[in-house]
Amino acid sequence: MARTGAGPAARVPDERMSMMTGMKWRPLKIEGAVEFIPPVFPDHRGFFVTPLSESVLREAVGHPLFPVAQASHSRSRRGTTRGVHFTATPPGMAKFVFCTNGSVRDYVVDLRVGSPTFGAFESLVLDARECRSLYLPVGLGHAFTALEDDTRVSYLLSGEYRAENELAVAVSDPEIGLPLPPDLPPLLSERDLAAPTLAEARERGMLPDYAASRALEHALTSPGAGRP
Repeated sequence: MARTGAGPAARVPDERMSMMTGMKWRPLKIEGAVEFIPPVFPDHRGFFVTPLSESVLREAVGHPLFPVAQASHSRSRRGTTRGVHFTATPPGMAKFVFCTNGSVRDYVVDLRVGSPTFGAFESLVLDARECRSLYLPVGLGHAFTALEDDTRVSYLLSGEYRAENELAVAVSDPEIGLPLPPDLPPLLSERDLAAPTLAEARERGMLPDYAASRALEHALTSPGAGRP
């Protein structure tokens, strides 16, 4: 189940399903972010699942997946909390995220200054049983808390890692109000412990601009963008 918070109220459409693949998808409250729920096919050997289908993603977000510049993978012990991470815009970064082992409480935060849902978040569970995945457009913040040991999360990214472009806001910022699991004291990196609040990041000019994020997203996913 997803949870939402902050920002103006918005009607979240019901799940929709691709008749060709059986994959369901649901736009989140935050514009451009989409959750995908693929069919899982179990048998005596295990199971098979397709977390990403280009045709379904194109139907859900109105364009193909960005040209993938980097694939990353994290492994986390129970209680590990990563985020709220985002990329300086420009250059910006779009992401496709899914959990391959264990489970996380995942958070999507609208950090785009000027967005109708600036400061809003949506929270949902990603795990290796239902194999749900997320598409995050340029300008959004992302965080998660690992709910199990040996939790693994994979990311497809529209850009390569550059330390100077990777930023964060405090995951415990009361202005955002993320519902962190009460029974799991967060294990944070030094970088995330030192992250500014949303208000501080905005005052310092760190946050993505809504119009610039949309323009960068369009450039990433336009026909021929980064493709031979």
